[in-house]
Amino acid sequence: QVLDDSGTMAVKNLSFEVRAGEIFGVAGVEGNGYEIKDEAKLKALAAEYGIETEGRTTEEIALDLAKAIYAEFGKQEGPIQFTRRAPEKRVKLWQKLGIDPRGVDREIVECMHRTHMGVDNDYVNLILHGLRTSISDGWGGSMIATEVSDVLFGTPQPKKAMANLGVLKENEVNIIVHGHEPTLSEMIVAAASDPELVELAKKYGAEGINVAGMCCTGNEVLMRHGVPIAGNFLQQELAIITGAVEAIIVDVQCIMPALPDLAACFHTKVISTSPKAKFPGATHIEFHEERAYEIAKEIVRTAVDNYPNRVAEKVNIPDERMECMIGFSVEAIVAALGGTLDPLLEAIKGGAIKGIAAVVGCNNPKVRQDYSHVNLVKELIKNDILVVTTGCNAIACAKAGLMLPEAAEQAGEGLKGVCQQLGIPPVLHMGSCVDISRILVTCAAIAKALGVDISDLPVAGAAPEWMSEKAVSIGAYVVASGIFTVLGTVPPVLGSANVTKLLTEGAEDVVGGKFAVETDPFKAAQLIVDHIMAKRRALGI
Repeated sequence: QVLDDSGTMAVKNLSFEVRAGEIFGVAGVEGNGYEIKDEAKLKALAAEYGIETEGRTTEEIALDLAKAIYAEFGKQEGPIQFTRRAPEKRVKLWQKLGIDPRGVDREIVECMHRTHMGVDNDYVNLILHGLRTSISDGWGGSMIATEVSDVLFGTPQPKKAMANLGVLKENEVNIIVHGHEPTLSEMIVAAASDPELVELAKKYGAEGINVAGMCCTGNEVLMRHGVPIAGNFLQQELAIITGAVEAIIVDVQCIMPALPDLAACFHTKVISTSPKAKFPGATHIEFHEERAYEIAKEIVRTAVDNYPNRVAEKVNIPDERMECMIGFSVEAIVAALGGTLDPLLEAIKGGAIKGIAAVVGCNNPKVRQDYSHVNLVKELIKNDILVVTTGCNAIACAKAGLMLPEAAEQAGEGLKGVCQQLGIPPVLHMGSCVDISRILVTCAAIAKALGVDISDLPVAGAAPEWMSEKAVSIGAYVVASGIFTVLGTVPPVLGSANVTKLLTEGAEDVVGGKFAVETDPFKAAQLIVDHIMAKRRALGI
């Protein structure tokens, strides 16, 4: 092997994004003091960790499970328990390659050490550890965040809601929750219904308090409570420009630094809540889980008190809003199928559904908003490919009307028939960005049912407008899981031909998955269709 300085630099930069993305992905796991909403899932998770549940209280089980889960982060020797949800073939491959993660924090710290000046200068070795770090995210930190959120706040079930800026209400106090920590947004939603605060809003002349979501924390309360979603990443400024938002409450990730500067042109208050994320010009009300409801009421009260400062002449709420069906957790999908994955497997074997595509990821200021998201998804369902989605792509699809059962009319005849029979959309909302772990669990279950590895399945991933560091970590763990993944914006690796070739060609020979880069959503769709049809032929279906 030859020394490739450009390759080493490219992968060090890529590894930096992976580790930064994972750090943010797992940071939201910490917290306690919340009511347990899904006891069945609590006991199921306890069983995975070998924790006794018989004859014990919910609190006792939860305490032992919390200790076991916290240990996943700090321990130095693996395995991470949830990685064993992957098919045995996949786990053995990770072990053979030396990329089976040992602990969440350990892999991040080692990644930081390897990318330090003068340490790891072998681009292949760096990529392998980048994959190991990302696996500890997707099958570790993110999966833990998803499962714990379900236990605390409830496992999502299908319901109807509304999407786009038209969900803002002219005669109510409008509060937007924006960021990625459901511990905050759950309490804001609860506090907004507090009779004391509703009465205060009416005293100021408002008809009530309207909470709307933005980005991933919006997806969290959307899928669990049907709270309307005002938009995805590139709409956070537009929400303020409506002149109708009393407060935009932010925690971490995807918050534009200039929001307070824009808000200063209107009456809107930007309220920051995290000690890790402060914004000059914002009102800072620090959120602590042990006083969650008390602080949430203070935050909502601040928004309500701001209602009299609204300038009527500046209010311009767009009419656009779209109904959507959301809340398709793994449990909800299985329930919709009658309690087993067999109907889905039969639909795939019979060709009514050609395959499954996970279309996820961000908005990117360098790309026309939602254009690639929506057109890629439309092309896929037209070709009888069921789409599962999270994050900003999910919101884009909701706004485009693709998350309604009626959208099956835009699908191919096979997928259309399945959707109409089950009463579901051809595009299934599975949650926020951490909930891509739900997609991993679904793929693993299908692979086990068929007796194959994930890399053998007619499935693919896509991030048409990715932008955030965590998207790099997500893409890496999806590929490391054996899934072909199409990126719609170019990653910063083209300075090295060797690294580019490894990620887009050689990786498939190593982990069974690889990246492709295609900025045209129609061409990207064809890449996915071709891949899925090739996998079907290999399976003989």
